[in-house]
This record gives sequence, structure tokens and C-alpha cells, in this order.
Amino acid sequence: MLAAAVEVIGESGTSGLSLRDLARRAGVSHAAPAYHFGDKEGLLTALASQGYELLADALEAARGAGGEILEVGLAYVRFAVDHPAHFKVMFQPDLYPDDDPTLAAARQRAAEALRAEVTALPGVDPQIARLAAWSIVHGFATLWLGGALRQAAGQDDATDLARPVIRLLFGHDSDRAT
Repeated sequence: MLAAAVEVIGESGTSGLSLRDLARRAGVSHAAPAYHFGDKEGLLTALASQGYELLADALEAARGAGGEILEVGLAYVRFAVDHPAHFKVMFQPDLYPDDDPTLAAARQRAAEALRAEVTALPGVDPQIARLAAWSIVHGFATLWLGGALRQAAGQDDATDLARPVIRLLFGHDSDRAT
């Protein structure tokens, strides 16, 4: 069901999502989605939770491979490019209840994975540094998925373009050209 939801959201967004159509696409009875998820909001909550878990996995893998904030930031952008339907649902909180415990745990795990690599910039409050890092990678990913950056920069690889943007934020002058 979740795979079918990803497919539909990729084709027509969340407004085109119906449980009856998802059941047909998944080859299950029309009652199956309601049994497993309750309603459309329940399905979108499960999809957002899955997305946050996938994002946390990607960020933790980048960090575990010895990546610093640059690699973790690039992993965030790669996640968005590779999972655009999840990304879209995850950051539209009006689609699901904010108090779902599974969703809250997944969201917290992803937030911690991103925060773990943000080091304080000289003279900058660590909370502001974390907010800046998230804003840069999330804003970049959102603009990329919307097509604005791809068109403006004339590039086809989001991470190639994101690399110097993230480096700029953290002042890695010697690496800006790569």
C-alpha cells in the first residue's frame, strides 16, 4: 500500500490519493487500506513515518562512513531526490496528526541524525547553526525538486550543485571549487 501511495503521489500529488485506488493498484480488497490505516490520514502518517526512518538511515549511514556535515547534508539532499513522495508528505504536517507516537519517534531520530554533525560556528549559537544547516539542505532540496535550481544552474545532479552550497555555509574555502 505504501509503495502504491508513493507511486500515486509521484504522479498526481497527495490530492490524487484515494484509498480505493491504492487498493486496486496494490491488488488488495478495497477494505484492506481502511483495515490497516483507518483512513487517508492514517496512510499518510505511515508514509511520513517511513520517510523519516529512511531519512534517518541515510543520515546515519553518511555519518557512520566518517562523513562530516558536508556528507550528511548531501545525504539529506540525495534522500529528497531519491524519495520525493516521502519528502513531500513528511514536510506537509497538515496531512497527518502531529501527535502520532511512531511518527514523533521517527521524526526525532531523523532530527538527531542531522543535528549530530552540526558544529558551532565561531560566535554563532549552536541552535542557530543547526537551524541554518537544516534550512540550507532542506531549502536546497525543495528548490531542486521544484525544478527551480535545476533550471537556473543548468545541472542534472543535485549533489554536485549542493556540495559547494553546503561548503559555503560552513566556510570550507579550500574545497569550494570541487
